[in-house]
Amino acid sequence: MLDPASPSEERDQELAILLTSIADRVAAGEAIDTAEVCREHPEFAEDLRDLMGTMIVTQAAGESPSDPGTETRYAALELPHEMENFVLEEEIGRGGMGIVYRAYRKSDGRAVAVKMLLKGEFASEIEKQRFDAEASAAMRLKHRNIIPIYELGEHKGRAFFVMKYIEGETLTQRLSRGPMTAPETARLMSRISEAMGYAHEQGVLHRDLKPSNVMLDTNNEPYIADFGLAKQTSNDPTITRSGAILGTPSYMAPEQAAGRRGQVGVTSDVYSLGAILYHMLTGRPPFQAATPVDTVLLVLEQDPLPPRALNQRVNRDLEMIALRCLQKPQDLRYDSANKMAEDLTRFLNDESVSAREGRLMKVLSNVFRETHHASVLENWGLLWIWHSVVLLIACVGTNLMYWAGVTDRTVFSVIWSVGFGAWGVVFWLYRRQMGPVTFIERQIAHVWGASLMCVFLLFPFEGYLELELFRLAPVMCMVAAMVFLIKGGCLSGSFYIQTMALFLTAFVMGMFPDFALLLFGIVSFGCFFFPGVKYHRQRLKNSVADRLI
Repeated sequence: MLDPASPSEERDQELAILLTSIADRVAAGEAIDTAEVCREHPEFAEDLRDLMGTMIVTQAAGESPSDPGTETRYAALELPHEMENFVLEEEIGRGGMGIVYRAYRKSDGRAVAVKMLLKGEFASEIEKQRFDAEASAAMRLKHRNIIPIYELGEHKGRAFFVMKYIEGETLTQRLSRGPMTAPETARLMSRISEAMGYAHEQGVLHRDLKPSNVMLDTNNEPYIADFGLAKQTSNDPTITRSGAILGTPSYMAPEQAAGRRGQVGVTSDVYSLGAILYHMLTGRPPFQAATPVDTVLLVLEQDPLPPRALNQRVNRDLEMIALRCLQKPQDLRYDSANKMAEDLTRFLNDESVSAREGRLMKVLSNVFRETHHASVLENWGLLWIWHSVVLLIACVGTNLMYWAGVTDRTVFSVIWSVGFGAWGVVFWLYRRQMGPVTFIERQIAHVWGASLMCVFLLFPFEGYLELELFRLAPVMCMVAAMVFLIKGGCLSGSFYIQTMALFLTAFVMGMFPDFALLLFGIVSFGCFFFPGVKYHRQRLKNSVADRLI
């Protein structure tokens, strides 16, 4: 007879069924509103916010331009093809939403590029809105390094716009021949960054910057193209209400990869510029995996290899510029594309770049800041509050028993091993009920588990060494300090404060052994309780914000 499924397994099955149904709706072309789905299924809200973005990326990957089904359903026009004042001569590009033709204008014989909505009258409303947004965004941008749009129209149910034809190749095609020299890279990226700085000043975010969206003409002058995912910051955000991850995984910023629409801004485009610069220096993007989903996970959880680890000839200043753009915390990147362009110009002029500046206060502030993994602490906030209370009760109780004359080490060993072992199991099971456990959380959990084992062994080890009771108690504090030191490196530099407090407490415990457990309990309570309150409030605040989106 099979054992009945546990509540956790039943919940996972229900979530899998729900995600499958959502995937089917996405495959059918339906726009999915993440916030609306979360409101309909509040019991899965946290899991859905974590998983739907990755799921949509996977679905989008299956609908790539190279998909034979896509080619069949939305075939190109038979060429040459006359269309009002234009003659389409050759297909020169195709994406998931549009198809681009080289054409000439009958009135003056001028070569132009014509971009058409690929699915024509069969396009979804979201695709039509994005196509219109691209035309609207690009038409308002008048910059020498942004491909201009001349006019809009419609032909047999297919929307189109006419833009300048660039004779040359894409940056992707150029990079297929290998990395570029430092001066050439800096010159091109300074022009591209300056152009994006201008676009941002006009209130336009690109959100899909990548080498294939940069054209190089025969004079090696760059032009930014394809504003299909552009967002005008002053507009109503209906185009992005689907909750989809917008962009290309290898070049998208972490906030885009996580589907956090509210955090996508100017610095997100700066990140993508840094990813392009990284590719130009090394010959490959900063993150590249076998599948789009794996790439998204790398973007979210890993730091890129320094460019010089891939190409020893990379200039150190350009490496620093690229790595500054690729910082996961948004406030550590250049705060504008223009600032990045200025640094690249300084490099070309053989001047010191700001990316190498290391003022003392800036260094110190960076040491104590949160890492990109810190968001997982929202899942631990309430648990840490409970843990601080449990730890304080155990320490106070142990010290009271000691003052009452209890000296049997076996009693204390059982209390700490069995009691905290049971609490550790409850702690972990409750965390699993709150949603998927990330890789970094498993690492921290293993460190915490190892620290508990060390504490359990202190009591019998004291007996083995024939020491007085609690003479090794300061070691408990030092073990806890090392756990917080690891948390400081992985999660938030603010935990270095707890580390220092616990190391100092260990010395005080050694000076006053009769109060050792009481001191440890009070300090440990503060180390867990206050950050627990902070991250629990942060979780509640974000949950409310998500429901309002």
